[in-house]
Amino acid sequence: MGYAHEYADAIMHRGRVPMDPADYVPNWQDGPRKAKFYPGADSFPLPDAPYPADATLDRGLCAEGAPEEGEFDLVTLSGMLRDSYGLTGRRLGVQANTDLSALPFYPLANWSRGSASGGGLYPVAVHWVSGPSGPVPPGVHYYSTRHHTMQRLLTGDVTGRVRAALGEGAPGPETDQYLVLSIKYWQNAFKYNSFSFHAVSMDLGACVQTWRMWAAARGLAVEPALWFDEARLAELLGVDPEEEGIFAVVPLKWAGYHGSSGQGCAASVSVRRKDAERSRTVLAFDALLRMQAATSADATARPAPGALAPAAAHPADPAAEEVGLPPARPLETDVRTALRDRRSSFGRFEARLPVTRPQLAACLAAAVAGSRLGGDTGDVRLAKLYAFVSHVEGVAPGSYAYDPERRSLRRVKEGRPGEFLQRNYFLANYNLEQAGAVLVPTVRTTAVLDAVGDRGYRLVNATVGAVAQSLYTAASAVDLGCGVALGFDNISYIEELGLDGTGEAPLLIMMIGNERPAPADFRYEIA
Repeated sequence: MGYAHEYADAIMHRGRVPMDPADYVPNWQDGPRKAKFYPGADSFPLPDAPYPADATLDRGLCAEGAPEEGEFDLVTLSGMLRDSYGLTGRRLGVQANTDLSALPFYPLANWSRGSASGGGLYPVAVHWVSGPSGPVPPGVHYYSTRHHTMQRLLTGDVTGRVRAALGEGAPGPETDQYLVLSIKYWQNAFKYNSFSFHAVSMDLGACVQTWRMWAAARGLAVEPALWFDEARLAELLGVDPEEEGIFAVVPLKWAGYHGSSGQGCAASVSVRRKDAERSRTVLAFDALLRMQAATSADATARPAPGALAPAAAHPADPAAEEVGLPPARPLETDVRTALRDRRSSFGRFEARLPVTRPQLAACLAAAVAGSRLGGDTGDVRLAKLYAFVSHVEGVAPGSYAYDPERRSLRRVKEGRPGEFLQRNYFLANYNLEQAGAVLVPTVRTTAVLDAVGDRGYRLVNATVGAVAQSLYTAASAVDLGCGVALGFDNISYIEELGLDGTGEAPLLIMMIGNERPAPADFRYEIA
């Protein structure tokens, strides 16, 4: 039994037994940037990218059987990056989060992005490793989110080293274009300390799922690899593996690629440019260091097909009372629009206008559709979904399990859940009772770790992050507010839902509902 089991148990109990260091207070004045910074690196701007109106969210989430034979080029790559991690607007609306007073000040500005991120910290760094078929000289580039540019970190074809790091049986097409996703821990840990690994691995899933929806709606494929030679790629990127983990590689089917020349992997070269850290003091946290070591130790041991079957989500109890749902409201909004309209509601929920059953059905179906990440993560559904219903037309208040096979609810407990939800929420930025419903994804974390080892912890949380991103985007498409939170008592949810003995771990709470009409905002774009 590896350290990830111990860490997972500490995460589940942190609402009752604080994780070390319990007295930690972030030094906000000495915080890091929300991106890496390579002074002096050459850069080039990425082109504008149109997005077709018929690339709907329904197509992005339900692409099974649809052809995914499209090919990426620089324009589509630019569009996917802009709509996921690029800055698309500024948040100035009045809301209940703790950062409200800082929003008017430009150095502390909060920018909107398509992907969600815990605490709005966005620690995922995207590197484009390009080969000869690309439109620019081969090399390693860093995607600068604030400028929507590519910064050149290394010149030369090193795609063979990425290919070798992926090893036999890697997912995705044969190509010489790769996206390598790393996470710089301090960018998140300065705020969340030992809890950081739990949060950032969800950020990875949110980012990858954004790409999968965006691409699938256009007939493109994003198939991530989570198992590969992490040490080799850390060496290529020139990063300290204790400070920055390499979490995923996405091979891109590229227009104009005609096969590998077999070159690009002989020389052992590395990026020499170093990220310039803003913080004067960078702290290390033992739990974070141990989780990085544990989850990277057997990084090349890609699970065999079917290895995750013992960790599959339990089916809904057929003996429980069934509550039918109507057909889901169609998600006819194009993916780009849904992503750019997405936001966290932060105290704006109002129960006066209840959620409709077709809206609830759409959100539940979208969350389940997002629970498979593709690539080398297998086709086993790991996440199960529960719903605490407070204000939904035609559905009695209570807690339910979602039955994805019948697209219905199975009653767990009767009665209004609002008092339970608010009592077990740690923060003051949401009134959970005012939400129409609170959705809770669970994963059998211990079973996943037993099946594929400690690296499976990254998969568990990436799955939950993908579920959250799918729900956020679907809620936007059906005109609902949405919010996601990690600050709750996990053990209380196990007790309330009767999950003792099932191995299911509630890992996130996701609120949906209507918002108060005409909330205060500032139209910066016309100022």
